Amino acid sequence: MSTAQIPNLKTFRGPRGGRPQRRGQHVDTEEEKAANDKIIQGTDTDASVSRLSAVEIGYLSDPFAKAFIPSQTDRWIRRYPIINRGSRVGTYVRTTAIDDLVHRFLSAEPLVRKQIISLGAGSDTRYFRLQASGLYASTPFLYHELDFHANTSSKISTIVQTKILNQCIPGPPEISSDGARLHSPNYHIHPVDLRCPFPVEDPLESKPRPMPLDYVDVTLPTLLISECCLIYLQPAAADAILDYFTGIFPSGTSLGLVIYEPFKPFDSFGEVMVSNLAARGIVLQTLQKYHSLAIQRARLQKHGFAETAAADVDFLWEYWVSAEEKRRIATLEMVDEVEEWRLLAQHYCVAWGWRSKDDGIWDAWSELTDQKDPTSEVDSCMTSKTI
Repeated sequence: MSTAQIPNLKTFRGPRGGRPQRRGQHVDTEEEKAANDKIIQGTDTDASVSRLSAVEIGYLSDPFAKAFIPSQTDRWIRRYPIINRGSRVGTYVRTTAIDDLVHRFLSAEPLVRKQIISLGAGSDTRYFRLQASGLYASTPFLYHELDFHANTSSKISTIVQTKILNQCIPGPPEISSDGARLHSPNYHIHPVDLRCPFPVEDPLESKPRPMPLDYVDVTLPTLLISECCLIYLQPAAADAILDYFTGIFPSGTSLGLVIYEPFKPFDSFGEVMVSNLAARGIVLQTLQKYHSLAIQRARLQKHGFAETAAADVDFLWEYWVSAEEKRRIATLEMVDEVEEWRLLAQHYCVAWGWRSKDDGIWDAWSELTDQKDPTSEVDSCMTSKTI
């Protein structure tokens, strides 16, 4: 599964030339499933292009972004200025918000080893940026990435061929014969189809105990990250993944979760957003079930995260980005369509939650400002919509 960027604003101005084609009520053939997988995997290229664009304009600093752009990709397709800026600002806000959450996690109790597991990591560069930053040289951590076999193979091939990437990995990594799996002292890439059941210790038992993936240490404080990953799965499969990870970690292990994905599909903008994505073959399968901030919080609580918070991208821009940084961003590009950008940003959210054993790991998270919405939203929305 691959990470998706804040999409092109142009796609949300309404369909042209008729209604988008809708999925038929039949079971997909293997060929159709493979085609759907390819579409989802292709969103990784979209995200990489958007990220590189944000880097080259000056929104973000990421010396590794260019390495993951396919050489045949034409990233200079002409777009309207608001489309360019909307995509770049969205990428900037999402990246910096999640970076802040990751930094607060890794910086807490610096002598305690920690672990990050990124679901559907695609070409994400966060591991390399953490390694190169120098901020965590004395803070040991493990970093795991899970994705489709095709995506992990492509990423490992790029790592092997790119000096700026492979020099970040301590020691020569072990790479599987098919090139899809990588293991090193602190970086692990796992080829995993998240739609399939995870391994269990004894499948013949009535309630078999789930097994951790190789090199996952269930005793370490751990942060799970899903950036536009779970939303591509059927709701039952997405819930099963969270059940699996909350199940393999003992209740005494500190565990956190960050989810970034679209939401609010039922207003007019959301309906157009869904329609245009469907026209590209992209179906956001959990969007209707987890369609509000309140329901995102309830989702995390259901999976055992006692402390939860959520905010849309517009709120994060307003309250998490400093005035000084806003002034810097304003000098990069001129744009008048601020309301259009805000409307898009209000349809993407970050939700985060944690369970703790009072070890100080999540203290810095509790200091963050989140977005409050009516408490009645959970009940009213869950009863008024058919999921």
